[in-house]
Amino acid sequence: MLSVQQLQINGRRDDLLPATSLQVHRGELLLVAGEGQDQRTALALALSGRMKPSNGVLSWDNTTKTKKIRLASALVDSPGVNEPEQHLSVRDLVTEDLSLIPRRYRGALLSKPWLKVNSFEDIAGLWIEQLPAGRRLELLTALALADPATDLLVIDSPDRHSADPETWLPRLQALASDAGRPLAVVAVVSALPDYWKGAAAVIGNSVTHPPEPEAEPTQAPAPAEAAAVVEPAVVEPAVVEPAVVEPKAKHAADATPDVTEEPESENLQRTAK
Repeated sequence: MLSVQQLQINGRRDDLLPATSLQVHRGELLLVAGEGQDQRTALALALSGRMKPSNGVLSWDNTTKTKKIRLASALVDSPGVNEPEQHLSVRDLVTEDLSLIPRRYRGALLSKPWLKVNSFEDIAGLWIEQLPAGRRLELLTALALADPATDLLVIDSPDRHSADPETWLPRLQALASDAGRPLAVVAVVSALPDYWKGAAAVIGNSVTHPPEPEAEPTQAPAPAEAAAVVEPAVVEPAVVEPAVVEPKAKHAADATPDVTEEPESENLQRTAK
């Protein structure tokens, strides 16, 4: 069984691999989802014993020794690490990979008979870049299992070659459930298939976040002081004294000479005299 507890790898600025926990038994396929390619590759390298974690515990069959984990595992098609070069032919790739198998297991493993025994003769003359996604995965996993010491398969981002899970998922399920050679199979993918109901995990599932500070109790606002009542200013009406106008009659009287009219009878008398 592969057991991982809070596996974490430091990066230059952020964690290359945030804390992740998972486990997978022989005869089981585990899908691990992660958004970033760097995180997926870091996890695949750590699970297969190719990269030393900064923190956490990784064990295979109750041993934590990196060397034993590496000998028991195979890293398959990791971009930028051990993915086959596109200019290679299938025949050349098989020759190279078989040469890496420990000598005590290699025997007379030559490319031509191996291709025939494993039913890859039809693609022997093709370039790696010409292989369909499903056929590519079949070839690379078969080469990984050419080493009889391999009990753990770690496949890095098989979904990057095709958006259809049917091009890679059935092959991995068949490898994990093979009664003749039960394997622990881990596929690190960008997203879980919608219909997947099997074992699954997510990169960063063991990241612990610091507790949020408790909010201070909200105090009720103090009642607003009563607004000062402003008495309206009392404006006294202005007293307007009437202008003193002297009567004009007096002046007229002073200016007009006093004329006394004689009575009409006296005039007649004078005229008679």
